Amino acid sequence: MSSLTSRSSSLFDDFFKDFAQGFFIKPLQGETLPAAGQIRMDVKETAEAYTIEAEVPGVPKEAIHVTIDGNTVTVKAEVKKEETRAGESCLRSERYYGAAARSLTLPVSINNQQAKAHYDKGLLTLTLPKSSPSSSRELAIQ
Repeated sequence: MSSLTSRSSSLFDDFFKDFAQGFFIKPLQGETLPAAGQIRMDVKETAEAYTIEAEVPGVPKEAIHVTIDGNTVTVKAEVKKEETRAGESCLRSERYYGAAARSLTLPVSINNQQAKAHYDKGLLTLTLPKSSPSSSRELAIQ
């Protein structure tokens, strides 16, 4: 019988991740779009509503989509690579592109008719009043 244990990463990976975060692999300036599940969110609750603040820096509000389905809230963000102009060739590009999504299930259904979304300087704020179950809806971001 083997007594080996498996690890998801090695000691060296952990060391270099902590030691030189952002130096060896990531660009020196700026952050990349978070991977799925890495959109950072704060969820707050009052007796009447939930408030969610999600960080999506560098994403235009037209590329952010919020969907409410019962008590499940989904935030999707997408950054597209810009096209180069005719006659130009790209020697090096450190810009990023991709998509990230995050869903969470709240304990109570949301009144999607009164739900609101506001985006300012990389912070998406959702105000989600509590309600009885209703149909799915995508929110317009102001």
